[in-house]
Amino acid sequence: MNRPKFPAKPLTLLSVGVLTLAACGGGSDDTQAASGGAAANGDVPSWCGPDEIVLGMTDGFGGNSWRLITTASARAEAAKCPSVAEFQYADGQGDTQKAIADIQGMVATGVDALVSFPDAGEAMLPALRSAKNAGVVTVPYRVDPGGEPGEDYDAFIGSDFEEAGRLWGEWIKEVLPEGGNVLFLGGPPGNSQSLAEAEGLHEVLDPTGKYTFIGEQPFEVTNWDPAETQQVLTSAIAQNPEIDVIVSDFGPSLVGALPVFERSGRSIPAIATSDGNALACFWEENQEANPDFELFTVSTQNDHSRLAIQHAVARATGGEVPADDVYPSTAFENSLTGSPNPVTCEPELPGDIYLSAEMPAEEQADVIE
Repeated sequence: MNRPKFPAKPLTLLSVGVLTLAACGGGSDDTQAASGGAAANGDVPSWCGPDEIVLGMTDGFGGNSWRLITTASARAEAAKCPSVAEFQYADGQGDTQKAIADIQGMVATGVDALVSFPDAGEAMLPALRSAKNAGVVTVPYRVDPGGEPGEDYDAFIGSDFEEAGRLWGEWIKEVLPEGGNVLFLGGPPGNSQSLAEAEGLHEVLDPTGKYTFIGEQPFEVTNWDPAETQQVLTSAIAQNPEIDVIVSDFGPSLVGALPVFERSGRSIPAIATSDGNALACFWEENQEANPDFELFTVSTQNDHSRLAIQHAVARATGGEVPADDVYPSTAFENSLTGSPNPVTCEPELPGDIYLSAEMPAEEQADVIE
């Protein structure tokens, strides 16, 4: 999935940033801290081979907290391999033509491997194919650009979004065993993530015959934008006297919209979504006054970029290619059982961090400030 253009703090991103990564015992303090200590301690991961490379990473859109932390996670993963001599990054800034030019520019400057978040999908395929044909190890991830791995690029590192839908569905059966009305808020029209999640949801819930999906199908379009989410939810509340559970594939975008329930004299319903500190803190502050407000989250998957980095680096440096090419969807918080984790808020830290990520919360806060 592509993640939303969810506004964090105002920021200015350089079109291309270059970071020289730390080898064993070298580099800046910031780089060593971001590396998780693997390279600095001489514990080189198996996916890090002996051949020195320049690694590039392109983003279709990099200007929100999720993208900033995901990119920082990729840098940290690359820093574990002393064979990565240089890391280049480019932000497409939501402009497909710029994102294409960023890939072309990195190929022209001589990167050996390229990881790409191809937000524009199949529109990015020719640029990815050209990179591979130029001899660059090319690894798109999260958004399927079409084409075939091994022919148009070296590997695609996807995620099992259907599993997220199945996890939400199983939890909904627990919190609403007698059935109810389900409102699914997704991203842009036709996006592959929301469609796959909807399939997982229906796979679990439809056989019971107890649940009714309300609103536009297969999902209400919000573009993962908080303002649009509030508009959609306000309309849904007006049209539906009963909303028993909300499913959303970007939890933080809900926070500004949920008070609409209380203003309408209704309890916030159960929510199945992805994690975010803002949402967890909102739940802690409002659950007591809203008895129906149970919460279940899956990991928001900032570390998907780490697996993509591992694949690209392994192929370019002569390391061991990871066996997995699909990043898993996993449960994170459950207000009903506390398993695998209770709903957890870090009130002293920014709302737009993600506690399911490998990067420590305090480091995430530094990244987005």
